[in-house]
Amino acid sequence: MSNWYDAWADRYADWTESVTADVPFYVGLARDADGPLVELAVGDGRVAIPVALTTGKRVIGIDASPAMLAQARIRASEVGVELDLREGDMREFQLDEAAALIYCPGRSLLHLPTWADRRRCFERIAASLRPGGRFAWNAFTFDHHVASAIDGQHGDAPLPHTTHYSVGDNRVDIALDDGGTSSLWWATKNEWLGLLDVAGLQLEALYGGFAGEPLDDHSSEYVFVARR
Repeated sequence: MSNWYDAWADRYADWTESVTADVPFYVGLARDADGPLVELAVGDGRVAIPVALTTGKRVIGIDASPAMLAQARIRASEVGVELDLREGDMREFQLDEAAALIYCPGRSLLHLPTWADRRRCFERIAASLRPGGRFAWNAFTFDHHVASAIDGQHGDAPLPHTTHYSVGDNRVDIALDDGGTSSLWWATKNEWLGLLDVAGLQLEALYGGFAGEPLDDHSSEYVFVARR
């Protein structure tokens, strides 16, 4: 996955230009955190930079892609904020000090393909949180109406690409016209709750959107907050 992101890190901001609704949500959690902040899959700093700017707190950003981390350093420097950026795997990361908040925006946990991968990640998160510390993330809810409408369809925005669904593997592939494919493996609500259970984390809140909307049959997003 890091190689795919490395190949187009300089264009990632174009892909996510319209993705802004999650930023105030994660900023709010960061404001409430009394201790170290950690963002998993920090990418180009899309969320970490406003978190650091708004809260004045140090953000540790972990990502497997050197090119994405390079973009984060450039973007952070442009606005005069310093991030503690570290290359690493979200399934294996280590911290010197337990975190008050670990968060993973942008549906990035869906890049982990198997239950075993996600379990390792959740257990590492649980081990890295201080007592009472929070873990937050978001992921899309699978909607077969959406999947059937866009499966195999070509889109021009924000970059030319084609989307393919593999329902038997819970996987969606996004192939860029000029090369490279990224895959996401979706999960059900109960699968996410099961991961919290095996990691020893407690569900604090589950929303259907970043403004705290209740999760219902029309929700397109899971927004989770858990506590150690």
